[in-house]
Amino acid sequence: MKKDISQIGKEVIDLQIKALKKLRNSIDDQFVEAVKKIINCKSKVIICGVGKSGIIASKISATLASVGTPSFYISANDCSHGDLGRISKKDIIILISHSGNSDELKNIINYAKSNKITLIGIVSNKQSNLYNGSNIKLLIPDVQESGYGIVPTSSTTSQLSLGDALSIVSMKLKKFSKLDFKKFHPGGNLAIKLKTASDLMLTKNKIPFVNENEIIKNALKTLNKKKLGFIIVNDNQGLNSGIFTDGDLKRALQKKKYSEKSKIKNIMTKKPYSVEENTLLTDILTKMNKKKITSICVFNKSNKKKTIGVIHIHQILKFLKY
Repeated sequence: MKKDISQIGKEVIDLQIKALKKLRNSIDDQFVEAVKKIINCKSKVIICGVGKSGIIASKISATLASVGTPSFYISANDCSHGDLGRISKKDIIILISHSGNSDELKNIINYAKSNKITLIGIVSNKQSNLYNGSNIKLLIPDVQESGYGIVPTSSTTSQLSLGDALSIVSMKLKKFSKLDFKKFHPGGNLAIKLKTASDLMLTKNKIPFVNENEIIKNALKTLNKKKLGFIIVNDNQGLNSGIFTDGDLKRALQKKKYSEKSKIKNIMTKKPYSVEENTLLTDILTKMNKKKITSICVFNKSNKKKTIGVIHIHQILKFLKY
């Protein structure tokens, strides 16, 4: 019994894998035209669907919106009861249907034609009203469904995958970055992964600055006062010339180079590891672990030599809850 259950599950997945392979081979110039229309759209991408295709349409719309393309979902059925008024002439309509002949589609197709609105059809039937009425035709290859060959499974997987492909290609062509993505995802675990140095760094008077010509005795006072385990060393122009840590002090003592009247620049670490303020915290942590360091300097891309913030590894670990 257990083996039969597993086997049936694998057969369902196998059918969907076959469907996706067929879909991959079907990508053509119509897909390219659809992407061009989406990235050049000056308004919104409206996505409609019927039944299971409507659920897929809703997800595709959410994905598009999250990666920089304004979009929302409208039920194809509701379009016949007033929701067509939500669609403007500058919008693009993506209409999804397996058969392409559902009654709910006719009003949308006619509305798009009469208002000269670009209609992108995602459909499996080349002889359908939707296929013939679309400006751009994205044909889902004929596939075998699971469950007696009638339950929408392989076809809806293909629809969803095609929508994801449209979304991600559009995102990349628009040069929508991780930082842009972060703006649309301010909450949850995803937001934490997208936090950057600027979100966590200590700034201004919290940064333990000392001049490179300061004697060690006075520099240590700053080190003890700030209680971060390091101090940032600047030259006379206020530019970073090094970093001094507890480790530097220990090494100086071991090598007998320590003297309270010596200048801090004589025992500091030159060319400390620094990152640009938009660097992801996860990337910073990886680098710190690799370099076996516990603190970094943060700079603005306008001036790499000027420290605008500092971060200790404990801050990152606490924030990311490692």
